[in-house]
Amino acid sequence: MQSANVVLFQGDPAIAQLLAVHLRGQFHSVHVACSIEELRAVIAKHRAQVVILDVELSGLADVNQLHHEFPGIAIVCTHRLADEEMWTAALSAGADDVCPSSDTPAILRSALRNASIAHSAAA
Repeated sequence: MQSANVVLFQGDPAIAQLLAVHLRGQFHSVHVACSIEELRAVIAKHRAQVVILDVELSGLADVNQLHHEFPGIAIVCTHRLADEEMWTAALSAGADDVCPSSDTPAILRSALRNASIAHSAAA
């Protein structure tokens, strides 16, 4: 189990629940935020190392702001549709990875990989 904390902000409650269940076995703590304001508060309160963010729900400006506001945090964006332009824009805005929201194994792998990278950089 990673000693990292992860925060989810997803538009689809079923996806958020499924991800939380899978992440709980791999991370120290998993928190679900219901708004972008709550996301920021939870990141700060629990010193999260990873954010899994629905880029359609939050937008690219929020990705960029989170990237600057919380340096060193890994941002894994999710998106319902395979949209290369959106994915490229999310990566340019500061995301570390972008995964289809329906691909739970890919999201989990990305969160674990990016948590390790963030932890190594902080050490």
